[in-house]
Amino acid sequence: MKKNFKFETEAIRTQTERTQFLEHSTPMYLTSSFIFEDAEDMRASFAEEKERNIYSRYSNPNSSEFIEKVCKMEGAEDGFAFASGMAAVFSTFAALLDSGDHIISSRSIFGSTHSLFTQFFPKWNVSTSYFKIDELDTLEKLLTPKTKIIYAETPTNPGVDVLDLEELGNFAKKHNLIYIIDNCFASPYLQQPIKYGADLVIHSGTKLMDGQGRVLAGITVGSKALIDKVYRFSRITGPSLSPFNAWVLSKSLETLALRVDKHCDNALKLAEFLEGNPKVNWVKYPFLKSHPKYEVAKKQMKAGGCVVAFEVKGGVEAGQKFFNAIKMLSLSANLGDSRSIVTHPASTTHSKLSVEERLASGITDGMVRVSVGLEHIDDIIADIEQALG
Repeated sequence: MKKNFKFETEAIRTQTERTQFLEHSTPMYLTSSFIFEDAEDMRASFAEEKERNIYSRYSNPNSSEFIEKVCKMEGAEDGFAFASGMAAVFSTFAALLDSGDHIISSRSIFGSTHSLFTQFFPKWNVSTSYFKIDELDTLEKLLTPKTKIIYAETPTNPGVDVLDLEELGNFAKKHNLIYIIDNCFASPYLQQPIKYGADLVIHSGTKLMDGQGRVLAGITVGSKALIDKVYRFSRITGPSLSPFNAWVLSKSLETLALRVDKHCDNALKLAEFLEGNPKVNWVKYPFLKSHPKYEVAKKQMKAGGCVVAFEVKGGVEAGQKFFNAIKMLSLSANLGDSRSIVTHPASTTHSKLSVEERLASGITDGMVRVSVGLEHIDDIIADIEQALG
């Protein structure tokens, strides 16, 4: 088949080889293991002289199809699929780090990732230094002889801040660091960090990749050499994605571009509505001209994504009133769903952080995160408007 198809075509036409039944849609391979033709075939397969499926903890046709699609979308050489986004984050770092190593990370990261860096990695003598999203000029001061990885999310969770991928990439290259980006909020459709120097890109497939709140999944893609280390760690420790979830995700990716276009269109309209609302202190969305990194977002993103952050006037009490008044939108901790979701990060996804840690990450008590879904925008706005009172 023709190579270098456009994004949407790759998402639909990248499939496993057809079986003898000549199916049009890839079947599910719900099998734990695979058989061998004879003793030599089995020996050669385990010796890695052959590239083939052995056991679904290592690889499976459904997982391989999902990985291949994401690699093409991100411009990556290889990848590995995981049972959840956090399994991808932990396994990627664990595969690459040694005792005594040091991480430089953006302070604005997902709460569970922060807990991993501050509560668990120190037990294995791995330390982390944080930089603020608007202080990239301080990166040099954080370097140590043991710094191995620089890590960031952009846009950030939940504050929807934007970091300059190219600037981070230049820093990583200058100091020979492994450069890892969590690209979950943007999806591969809106942003490809490898173009800006990223060595590895991590996604929670649970979010926009699935798009309908059905399955948990994670994936890391990037350079073949680094993914080989991630693969060898993961085939032993067992965080791999189930074949069924991989099949669901691979089908979901066929509509990723269509869905994300609509998410972004709705999100921008909601952000514009909120920006003029007297009950709101501030609004943050990458493609709002008032966003402090609007020009950076326009440079590296196709559109602004599905998440809008804003602060309700009146503090915690007003915020609680707002959430209790929501009628149509879902109160949930997920995002990237076809259904719009409102979340209070300070009391949910980032509740394990101290007040000081939350404020340092830009999370105020009154912050609301809206994952804007695919409902009609008039209905989304109407529900938020009535909840604001």
